[in-house]
Amino acid sequence: MFRPRVIPVLLLKDKALVKSVRFKNFKYIGDPINAVRIFNELKADELVFLDIEASTNGRVISLDFVREVGEEACMPFSVGGGIRSLEDIKSILAAGAEKVVIGTKAGIEPAFIKQASDAFASSTIVVCMDVKKKLFKGDRTWVLNGTSSTQYSPVEFARLMEDNGAGELIVQSIERDGSMKGYDIDLIKTISDAVGIPVIALGGAGTVEHLTEAYRDGRANAVAAGSMFVYQDTRRGVLVNYPEKGELSF
Repeated sequence: MFRPRVIPVLLLKDKALVKSVRFKNFKYIGDPINAVRIFNELKADELVFLDIEASTNGRVISLDFVREVGEEACMPFSVGGGIRSLEDIKSILAAGAEKVVIGTKAGIEPAFIKQASDAFASSTIVVCMDVKKKLFKGDRTWVLNGTSSTQYSPVEFARLMEDNGAGELIVQSIERDGSMKGYDIDLIKTISDAVGIPVIALGGAGTVEHLTEAYRDGRANAVAAGSMFVYQDTRRGVLVNYPEKGELSF
């Protein structure tokens, strides 16, 4: 029986693991490599690491860090942060990552995704689209850690990324980020219905029921979360965790 992947998305800031609320108010969580070890024990399906300051600071995610994760992780993992060239992708894959996650470069230069998918295959290229409303223009995709909007509506951008060869889309609601009150199901469903490539829901999960809703009602192919996997509950006591297979009711 098919079960969607359940993916912790872990944020890096100054080489530390952090968690945000609406892309702001960052809270220190701990050592990212220690988190990898815990997720190994908990048998997570896969991991995503995003260096949230890399694009803004004009650098790429640390290759030394990628190698460290590769040496520790017992599951597939993807990384993103500041990827701007085919050479960046080549170096990251050589360091041990299975896939790369591209956000800002995809929003600013969509044709880069075509270049990347042609060079490394669609299965290697994941596009993360961050979505929030823009005054008088409705939902738009945003880049540079949610500080700059693009011209694209979510559906326009998702279809463009699919046409350019992206293998998967991470669809993240900035307004739901860190809320632990549930995904933007309408957004996830709209994108899932608009494209034929896998959609990963992100932004707002706080319970196993939220994961189920994103899969059943939002038609996501995979479900991802940050706060849910680093906090004990909505009181936000730090506890790296992952649901046991029996808890998942897809």
